[in-house]
Amino acid sequence: MDITTQKKQLRKLMRERKAALTAEQKQAEADAVFAAIERLPEFAQASTILLYYSMPDELPTHRVVERWSASKRVLLPRVAGDDLELVAYDGRLSSDNAFHIAEPTGPALDVVPDLVVVPGVAFDRQCNRMGRGRGFYDRLLAMAASRTIGVALTCQMVEQVPCEPHDRPLDMVATAQGLYTCAR
Repeated sequence: MDITTQKKQLRKLMRERKAALTAEQKQAEADAVFAAIERLPEFAQASTILLYYSMPDELPTHRVVERWSASKRVLLPRVAGDDLELVAYDGRLSSDNAFHIAEPTGPALDVVPDLVVVPGVAFDRQCNRMGRGRGFYDRLLAMAASRTIGVALTCQMVEQVPCEPHDRPLDMVATAQGLYTCAR
């Protein structure tokens, strides 16, 4: 089976797994994941963190965006063509965009965050991630030397994520069941 077919099948499986979870289950896992991240020295040392404003099928981040922005500079991504641009979170979001997702409204910044928290569709214990297929985060991560943490619902962990040369491994993956650290 070719890698494109493998990824397509894995994305379908992940949609089914995530659809079986309630909002309460997702939030409980998110609380555990972000509590673990908050205990990391990388978090304590970071003054600027790239996070994401979650969509309904992702590990929820709305509460942590608010909490972290009280003491850290929180950046959120915004789609700009084929890339992501970084915008400081100031409480204002808009869904008036091509993907109809909540994005920050401020000016794009040319800044390298200290820590990048990355969503994904599937992850493995070797810190590989599979995204939605457009390569937004792979391109972003290729340009930054920041520490990276993938965050996942437990059901998003698989034995092996199919990878291509352009796929960027992470430094860590955090789930409610544990933190996986990988050499990069």
